[in-house]
Amino acid sequence: MRFFVEERAVELGRFIVENNTTVREAAKQYGISKSTVHTDVSRRLERLDPLLFEQVREVLDINKAQRHIRGGLATKEKYLSGNKNK
Repeated sequence: MRFFVEERAVELGRFIVENNTTVREAAKQYGISKSTVHTDVSRRLERLDPLLFEQVREVLDINKAQRHIRGGLATKEKYLSGNKNK
């Protein structure tokens, strides 16, 4: 079981870096929770592959910096579409 978890952490890290995705997108792609993805790429990956960890960290830091913009755009789209009950 431990090997699977470590392998998954590396695979998730590669996916995030190669596709420049968010934790949420990676979780959806792999059918696991956001918490699991975050734990894998922020704790386990640091120990398993420090270079990949740094690359993932850069992508996630950019995503975090842009989060408020994406949220604002989603809210704008919601109100423009007329569906204010979402």
